[in-house]
Amino acid sequence: MSIFSRIADVFKANVNDALDKAEDPEKMLKQMVLEMEESVNKATLAVANSMAHEKSLLRKIDKSKQESSEWYFKAQQAITSGREDLARAALEKKSVHDKNITDLEPVYITAKTTSEKLKSQLDSLKSKLDEARARQGTLIARSQAAKAQKQIAQTFSGVGSDAFSKFDKFEAKIETLESQAEAFEQLAGSSTSLDDEFKKLSSSSQVEQQLLELKSSMGKLPSADKDALPPHEQ
Repeated sequence: MSIFSRIADVFKANVNDALDKAEDPEKMLKQMVLEMEESVNKATLAVANSMAHEKSLLRKIDKSKQESSEWYFKAQQAITSGREDLARAALEKKSVHDKNITDLEPVYITAKTTSEKLKSQLDSLKSKLDEARARQGTLIARSQAAKAQKQIAQTFSGVGSDAFSKFDKFEAKIETLESQAEAFEQLAGSSTSLDDEFKKLSSSSQVEQQLLELKSSMGKLPSADKDALPPHEQ
């Protein structure tokens, strides 16, 4: 039967190769299961037709057997009534039905064998379909896990690294600016401290001068220190 050859090809297909070539493994798996279901449905119809043919042959054989028995009984009645002519005609009718039985029985046996074989093949296909349905969820879960793992691997192998690189460069630039600002601040602070020191020196000198002038006006200035006074203060 060609339909069973086609179904066998579907079930013998290498699922892993199909997944490698499929852009969407989940969609591919669902499509494969749908094709299997369609094939099983067609096979079921073929088996049903074969069984119907087998039963039709059996009914014809049973009917011919019944007819043969009835004409044999009529032939007996004709002999009892002394009508050999009717008995002969009845036996001829019986012979026709007997020949039908002889011709139909081998055909029926073949049809029955074929039906049994097809039913066995159909049971096997249904079992494989059930297995495919059960494995479908597992394969889809494995496909999703593989996708996630691939994305993670790509991320760590360089995919998306540009953003991280730019972020690091931006951070380094900010750190440079901060260092520069700190350096300028220190330089500015150093210059201010130097000016303050000179101001302190100037202020201290003026105070000392004023102290000498105060001592001189009070006659408390030693003669040695008078030389440090300006000429108009001596």
